[in-house]
Amino acid sequence: MTCEQAAAPNRVGPMLTVVQVLGVSSEDEMVACFLSGELSSRRFGQNLRSHLAAVGQTEQLLTHPDLSDTEANLARRALLAATRGYGENRELFENFPTHVTWTRALLSADEAASVRYLDYSYWVELSGGSRRPTDAAARIKAGLRAFDVPNEPFADAAHAVTRGERFPPLILVGESQDNLVCLEGHLRLTAYALDGFPTDIECLVGTAPAMGRWAR
Repeated sequence: MTCEQAAAPNRVGPMLTVVQVLGVSSEDEMVACFLSGELSSRRFGQNLRSHLAAVGQTEQLLTHPDLSDTEANLARRALLAATRGYGENRELFENFPTHVTWTRALLSADEAASVRYLDYSYWVELSGGSRRPTDAAARIKAGLRAFDVPNEPFADAAHAVTRGERFPPLILVGESQDNLVCLEGHLRLTAYALDGFPTDIECLVGTAPAMGRWAR
């Protein structure tokens, strides 16, 4: 199963607040989805390609992940470690728990609107301090920028949502499913907000009792 294939429906537990649980996910799927999302990123894609080339891998490792291939899974984890500090308690993944339960699910519009951005200066500024995508969308529509960074990528992505293009799943984390922070997919989350959350949003949800240290 790849990161773009939904697992068979499976009820995981009564505490879930997502609109529909699609099934159990895994760390390997999360890593594959994370790298797939960043490969198409204007900000992170080129660095990822450089690291792929340095270790003799092609983009197919990320665009067509085989989660049953142990060596490929290890290669992707090493790539995420090199580029973002995954599993090394540094950079983006500083204070990120080692043991996380991963679930594939769909979020309704209201649930997606309640997801918070990462506690990072750009996203705090873009949302006016709330870290909510709906507030960021309102500010973008008003012509406001964060640190004078152009907003055109958000508008382009929102137009893609309107055209019905399919994006990689968002990756969201928290101590529980009712208080989630975006780990990967901030631009996509903002694009959905700009388009008014027109559809249920596919995501991977990671929960752990210690996630509060990361998902503040």
